[in-house]
Amino acid sequence: MKRVITYGTFDLLHYGHINLLKRAKSLGDYLIVALSEDEFNEKCKNKKCYFSYDERKSLLESVRYVDLVIPESSWEQKIDDIKLYHVDVFVMGSDWAKKFDHLSQYCEVVYFPRTIEISTTKMKNDLRNA
Repeated sequence: MKRVITYGTFDLLHYGHINLLKRAKSLGDYLIVALSEDEFNEKCKNKKCYFSYDERKSLLESVRYVDLVIPESSWEQKIDDIKLYHVDVFVMGSDWAKKFDHLSQYCEVVYFPRTIEISTTKMKNDLRNA
């Protein structure tokens, strides 16, 4: 079984997220999504989420491409996750290009192009300016 992992906040789930999850799943048989916990988002990513961790987790679990959702609580946990879940492919959006190349000693690293016209930040800004 070929296992794929990706990481993110996935707040205000949108079709850009779905595109990433679909493309990630196409690289293997089993997709693991490491979902940023609320405290990690606030303290380390300087992000305030609209939906709580549990709400975002529930949304992701309902997406047919996702097989397992695990918590992301630190930047450093990626190597441990790759080893623990026997990951073959690590996937991130192209906005993270080269930042995780060091993981290539543990698994294949793939950066997918972002869906340019949509992002959670853009959605929040559009709603704020409506």
